[in-house]
Amino acid sequence: MLPNVITKTVELKDGRKITIETGKLAKQADGSVVVRMGDAMLLATVVSSPEAKEGTDFLPLSVDYQEKFAAAGRIPGGFLKREGRLSDYEVLISRLVDRAIRPLFPDDYHADTQVNIQLISLDKNVEPDALAAFAASSALSVSDIPFNGPISEVRVIKLGGDYIVNPTPDQMEEASIDLIVAASYDNILMVEGELEEASEEEMLEGIKVAHEAIKEQCKVQMELTQELGKTEKRTYEHEIHDETLREELHKLFYEKLYAAALQQNADKKKRGEAFEAVKQEYIDSLPEDHEVDLALVSTYFKDIKKEACRNLVLNERKRLDGRHLTEVRPIWSETNYLPTAHGSAIFTRGETQSLTSVTLGTKLDEQMIDKAKGLSSSRFLLHYNFPGFSTGEVRPNRGPGRREVGHGNLAQRALKQVLPSDEENPYTIRVVSDILESNGSSSMATVCAGALALMDAGIQIKKPVSGIAMGMISESKSGQYAILSDILGDEDHLGDMDFKVTGTEQGITACQMDIKVEGLSYDVLKEALTQAREGRLHILNEMKKTLSQPRAELKPNAPRSVTIKIEREQIGAVIGPGGKVVQEIQQQSGATVIIEEVESGGLVNIFATDQNSMDIAVKRIKNIVAVPEVGAVYDGVVKSIMPFGAFVEFMPGKDGLLHISEIKWERLENLEGVLEVGEEVKVKLTEIDKKSGKFRLSRKVLLPKPEKSNR
Repeated sequence: MLPNVITKTVELKDGRKITIETGKLAKQADGSVVVRMGDAMLLATVVSSPEAKEGTDFLPLSVDYQEKFAAAGRIPGGFLKREGRLSDYEVLISRLVDRAIRPLFPDDYHADTQVNIQLISLDKNVEPDALAAFAASSALSVSDIPFNGPISEVRVIKLGGDYIVNPTPDQMEEASIDLIVAASYDNILMVEGELEEASEEEMLEGIKVAHEAIKEQCKVQMELTQELGKTEKRTYEHEIHDETLREELHKLFYEKLYAAALQQNADKKKRGEAFEAVKQEYIDSLPEDHEVDLALVSTYFKDIKKEACRNLVLNERKRLDGRHLTEVRPIWSETNYLPTAHGSAIFTRGETQSLTSVTLGTKLDEQMIDKAKGLSSSRFLLHYNFPGFSTGEVRPNRGPGRREVGHGNLAQRALKQVLPSDEENPYTIRVVSDILESNGSSSMATVCAGALALMDAGIQIKKPVSGIAMGMISESKSGQYAILSDILGDEDHLGDMDFKVTGTEQGITACQMDIKVEGLSYDVLKEALTQAREGRLHILNEMKKTLSQPRAELKPNAPRSVTIKIEREQIGAVIGPGGKVVQEIQQQSGATVIIEEVESGGLVNIFATDQNSMDIAVKRIKNIVAVPEVGAVYDGVVKSIMPFGAFVEFMPGKDGLLHISEIKWERLENLEGVLEVGEEVKVKLTEIDKKSGKFRLSRKVLLPKPEKSNR
């Protein structure tokens, strides 16, 4: 039987079209669509279990984005030659989708739910990450899974003075702002991106442009849902509640929890113990034969504690640790802490601490990235580690998870904007942030520690960068809200917004925002950005007390680098046949020599930890690429002798004629006994023939001219 295929189209302002097709592929999934833009095609499927597993009190949602290499007509690299575990790039796109859709599932829906998005056809002019959440939401919209969507996600850039939605990769290279924005028809849900020291107003304008495009994509999904008759979602009952118990516990707990919050204890552990004591007092008061559901007690306790803590902030304008709304926790920092690292820093803000190191390597250390689109490389790496002990937990170390990948990427984007250009900085740079304590905003601590460590390493970054995490607590009925600077971990969980902003004194370099409340106005968002700027600048000033600018010199154990620019036609001479020349230079000097071709010609990068090694390598290369200069004096070697003179190699690979008349002032009939092959001789370059390019040398002009005889 032929499939019943339904297709919907949405048109961007520049005339490009995006289509949603359903009914043709993966029909046994609860929902499936193919989203297409140009030749780029994404297959999105969603499946949710009929029932929740017993004891599950959360939404077990997994989102996986994967690119098929066949989509680009490529075979994967590596030994297995097949797609393996998700790459960091794919994990980051999976997180973008997850963060956009997760808040819109009902709070009481706990069935295992899986969203899969596959790139099945690649268009090199279309970035698929801007379509992934649109595809996921469309698949949910054509299913009976409870979902308070639809939503969509677009990329918006600023190119010159224009904002462009879902730009081409070429346009992205020249952009000063690059944001991914997710939203429903009514509300912004998520923002993430990097900016070239943009202002808060420029960022807000980009979000507004993105939201207008998202509204059109949401309309199309609504039409598709209506046409398929999927407006009625499945019924479910995943939670059992006892309203009488809830009310009883609210009367017992609320005032005590509010009082515990009012103590405003700055110590995370003591604060937690004070809250827990309220619940334990109630449990201890129960008779041994009680029939109270303790699991429900824990659930209601969390809800009541959250209500009490939120009301404390709104009523008292004070926070759990006693700070004012705009106050940043105490900061201390230190650089040069690790004696053998090429750069290091400790950054501590409140109970959050990052120990960050910088390692400098050569071009040989750069990371090769194999994606469906093709191979690429990165010379700036930032790795973020979050061990269990940082929060006092026992947790096995199984390598970086999605959270670590996401936090590291945010910090990398923040710092990337201030790095020197590749021509100014020949190093591969690896920054590693180890979080030793965590109580909110460890990714922002990574940005601050990373900037200090880069400056400690002597990397000439353009400007220092700091970061701050903002939060918000609001009450829709009363219209009250409070914007919080430098949020605690507890404030992150109980708040309505988690907004991370990084930047220099001049502007924003990266951001990551997740909004958990409906109806956040642009005025409130602007206020949060303005407050974030004030906090960011305060943190930057505290950092400058430790180190305000990059050190003038690298650490003694760091590899030194010298870059020599050469002409394109000289590259082959430095490399030599089969790499013979460059290998010989490395063996003799002990330095690492890397040659690369650039638009302006060639770059020879020399790395060495020993000055003598560097001097030997530099001298050899300069001799090879040096341009012969008329009038210059050279130490040459006789290569061959002819009746009319000798050929002398005065520069590597360059021979000139030393005519018999130019050897001595005295007249010579022949060269017998005058010069020998292999003899070293000092000569002067007297002429370069314009037509043939041949070199003429003289030895006698360097010798004293004999006086004329009186006879």
